[in-house]
Amino acid sequence: MMKVGDRVRVIESVVIYHHPEHRNQPFDIKGTEGTIRTIMEDWKGRPISPTLPIVVQFTLTKKKLTVHFKGEELEIVADE
Repeated sequence: MMKVGDRVRVIESVVIYHHPEHRNQPFDIKGTEGTIRTIMEDWKGRPISPTLPIVVQFTLTKKKLTVHFKGEELEIVADE
């Protein structure tokens, strides 16, 4: 079960267009590691069922990138 603060890796091919170093160009983030910042389950106290409920933050060279995911697109990275 994933929780906020877990380190995760993208295991599916996920193409984004808002990567700071590749803006407005398709960029596949498969294999990238980040940290879960939020798991959206409710909105103002009411339960919700978002399509992409897991919000992951990636730290790039100089900027941070936040992307929404489905649970099956991620795996937890074991602490070494």
